[in-house]
Amino acid sequence: MGARNLLPLILLLVFVGIVAAVGFIVYSIVQDVGKNTREKMERKNIAFTRDGMKVQVKEVKDEAYKDRTQSVLFNMWNHTSFPAYKSRLWDMTGASSEQKDAEKRK
Repeated sequence: MGARNLLPLILLLVFVGIVAAVGFIVYSIVQDVGKNTREKMERKNIAFTRDGMKVQVKEVKDEAYKDRTQSVLFNMWNHTSFPAYKSRLWDMTGASSEQKDAEKRK
């Protein structure tokens, strides 16, 4: 009769052991995924804190910032046309004012 009373106890302990092992594996996987995600977000300058999420700005050196700005402005100027703009000195088509004057005299 003593063996019959021990069998349910042994089965209960085995069941609790299996549930604990599965729980530990799930916990380990969740922690690993969280750690990897946090590292990837930190590489993109996003940090998770207890207060919330903080987004940091990448450090750009002053010279690189000025070079990028100048490049953008230079490209905009080169690709701009002024169709309604008429100047006495320059007409955006490449013809100088002397050529225009010569054409007007003819």
